[in-house]
Amino acid sequence: MDITQLLKQMVEEGASDLHLKVPNPPVLRINGVLVPQEKQGALSAGDIQAVLEQVISPEQRSVFERERELDFAYSIPGVSRFRVNVLQQRGTLSLAFRLVPFKIPSMEELGLPAVCKKLIMMPRGLILVTGPTGSGKSTTLAAMLNHLNENTRRTVITIEDPIEFLYKDDRCFISQRDLWDDTRSFSNALKHALRHDPEVLVIGELRDLDTISTAIMAAETGHLVLGTLHTIDAAQTVDRIIDIFPHDQQRQIRMQLAQVLEAVLCQVLLPRISGGRVAAFEVLIATSAIRKLIREEKIMEIAGNMELCGQEGMQTMDQALVNLAKNQLVTLENAQAKSSNHVRFNKFLQYSKEEA
Repeated sequence: MDITQLLKQMVEEGASDLHLKVPNPPVLRINGVLVPQEKQGALSAGDIQAVLEQVISPEQRSVFERERELDFAYSIPGVSRFRVNVLQQRGTLSLAFRLVPFKIPSMEELGLPAVCKKLIMMPRGLILVTGPTGSGKSTTLAAMLNHLNENTRRTVITIEDPIEFLYKDDRCFISQRDLWDDTRSFSNALKHALRHDPEVLVIGELRDLDTISTAIMAAETGHLVLGTLHTIDAAQTVDRIIDIFPHDQQRQIRMQLAQVLEAVLCQVLLPRISGGRVAAFEVLIATSAIRKLIREEKIMEIAGNMELCGQEGMQTMDQALVNLAKNQLVTLENAQAKSSNHVRFNKFLQYSKEEA
């Protein structure tokens, strides 16, 4: 099997992902929908092993044989870059390719909230981009970082697993570190990066206590820190950060987080009526009122405060979903399906109808 032809087909058809697993045919994810490529026929274990041999290096193979799973980047010159995940299931290999375009989309192309341009230019603090797997978090971070690169002079270090978008120095001086190839862990890479004169740190994933603790400390000491989490809303994000610490440390971490947090951007992708997909964004800005709620353990009140602070650039996910449906970018059914609180969603929908 020639994986190059499959990946070229993936790019031509606008697919975001390619899945290879025994005994299925290759499956493309197009506009969020899985589309089996029946003409390719069922894949054998030998087919997938042959694909892996085409895309993996000897060093990466050693890591996979030890860990039994691996993320790495693969590039076809003139076509695209891909994030590759390989794992073993039921004794055979399974491969997933995620498309990473050479060109970084602009904030306008992605429809990012206008406040993001202000956030990325901040001199210090913690900005979190969250959402489920495949929701576009990495692309959002890349667009924000590219805006920074075009508009001001900063030293930037990214720590990624693997490196996805490639940056060319414009006004910024950007160093990109790949987990496994360049470093052995997010937490160690972050600690040593602090000695490399960074002004901005981008962490591919805040996945453990050491990494989160060091990220908060870096934000406290005057760095702008951006990172991702797999959480579905701003309140859950704040809880997740605090709850990962031992109980006897949580009060102190709550105080620190209230001080350094600047924003939480939560996102989901929905099918666009006209084709393709569109993102809905929940935006939390750390105003003095939000910082107070975090300090006083009143996390449940964050959403209510966000609903009333649109002038600050804030909006809840339900407000964002209703706006997309109101502007006929997505169907009402798809918008409601992405809501985690149907009562709140219906409330905003009713407000929207009354305003119209």
